[in-house]
Amino acid sequence: MVLLESLYQTLLPWLPLLSLIGFVMALTSTIALPWLLLRIPAEYFVSRAKPKLDRSPLGWLIWLLRNSVAIVLLIAGLLMLVLPGQGLLTILIAIGASTFPGKYRLERAIMRRQTVFKAANWIRARYHRSPIIHPDDPDHRP
Repeated sequence: MVLLESLYQTLLPWLPLLSLIGFVMALTSTIALPWLLLRIPAEYFVSRAKPKLDRSPLGWLIWLLRNSVAIVLLIAGLLMLVLPGQGLLTILIAIGASTFPGKYRLERAIMRRQTVFKAANWIRARYHRSPIIHPDDPDHRP
């Protein structure tokens, strides 16, 4: 009990800032998630196309910015697993924005979760977009 009280006293001055950060993350995810989900092609999770690497200085800068945004989204998504927001969808978008080996397998594994798949297609349906094809759909095997 003493440990909890000392933790409370330590966090007390930070509560307004933490509340503001939580509010901004929830607002950002409310705007960014639909925007990003609408730009994913319906066959994204069943295609095998891989992007070509650009090794120019501008390519490296874009790579750095893209992965920096992905890290921020990943942290926000992990926080939203316990805070208000679409945690798994935010994590999926973070993975989609990043570049690392095994990325496509992980994206498909997350999209196979029925709740994530339904939520993504619900958002797409609200904006009159075609539904995302399920990664295990036998009619669309690569």
